[in-house]
Amino acid sequence: MSSPIEQMRTNVGKLLRGIDRYNPENLATLERYVETQARENSYDLEANLAVLKLYQFNPAYFQTQVTSQILLKALTNLPHTDFTLCKCMIDQTHQEERPIRQILYLGNLLETCHFQSFWTSLEENRELIDGITGFEDSVRKFICHVVGITYQNIEHRLLAEMLGDPLDTQVKVWMNKFGWTENDEGQIFIFNQEESVKPKNIVEKIDFETGVSQVET
Repeated sequence: MSSPIEQMRTNVGKLLRGIDRYNPENLATLERYVETQARENSYDLEANLAVLKLYQFNPAYFQTQVTSQILLKALTNLPHTDFTLCKCMIDQTHQEERPIRQILYLGNLLETCHFQSFWTSLEENRELIDGITGFEDSVRKFICHVVGITYQNIEHRLLAEMLGDPLDTQVKVWMNKFGWTENDEGQIFIFNQEESVKPKNIVEKIDFETGVSQVET
């Protein structure tokens, strides 16, 4: 038997495939689905974009709280471009409103890899992520992704700062998730570039006629 969130996903999927995809009467259902995604730590970009499109078509129905949840959920899916897609569908006037303005600022900090500044700003606006289950862990997963493709070695202290972990309770957890190791000097081994470089044999096939013509020339 499918879970409630799976059943809701199925029902919304059918709705979005039908002729009523952009019927404003469906907004209440789609908005409840956004709230469920936030609460249950699930994600459905197509449904969320449909909500933003309906707000574009029907400005009077715009809901700041739902839009904020959509943006925050998009941030949990970095490094994919969901956040940019969602941002482009929000009217400039609404982008200047609180709390959307603060969320866009947080998104910019993440996308530009200003991770320490992100955690500082988030700490000053903790209410933004109320009800967004798993938000911080999703952000830390993205940060570890960036670290993994950027560093070969990183200081334990610096990684803790990037993960927003002043009490040093998260570094070991994420090291284990990504298979990173640490030496006695506090250097965390991320990636060995040499191990990723593998020799490649290049084989060029030349048919008989081509070979003959090349010899003749």
